[in-house]
Amino acid sequence: MQKITPFLWFDGQTEEAMEFYTAIFKNSKIIGVMRYGEAGPGPKGTVMSATFELEGQQFIALNGGPQFTFSPAISFFVNCQTQEEVDKLWEKLGAGGEPQRCGWLKDKYGVSWQIIPAALGEMLQDADTEKSKRVMEAMLAMDKLDISGLSRAYDQR
Repeated sequence: MQKITPFLWFDGQTEEAMEFYTAIFKNSKIIGVMRYGEAGPGPKGTVMSATFELEGQQFIALNGGPQFTFSPAISFFVNCQTQEEVDKLWEKLGAGGEPQRCGWLKDKYGVSWQIIPAALGEMLQDADTEKSKRVMEAMLAMDKLDISGLSRAYDQR
């Protein structure tokens, strides 16, 4: 097990969420599921907790009830190499969720994701501050990030 593992608290949707996430990311798998027994507190046979892996990162999920919900203060940053990857993840993770500014989205479970092209970091770190400023301004106007739009801002004279 990893030394530090994200622990996600769901209100009855652990199994559904785990299956949703592992179907989206290529290098993913379900590691294990613990179900409630006779002692409860959940109904016998329902998922208490689950462990799964997305792109080599392990997660633990719990059906903990309605006491806690997700917040954008914690998000998962997905480093994308191509626009095709950005588009695919944006569409799949965003299904039933809510798009937000600057490459962020909230999925249908309330979990926040940042779907970010690697090219953005390279452009923002350019030594030419005018280029990086234009890229930042372009990004701030976008929901889903568009590499060609960011590149046009970067190359603009």
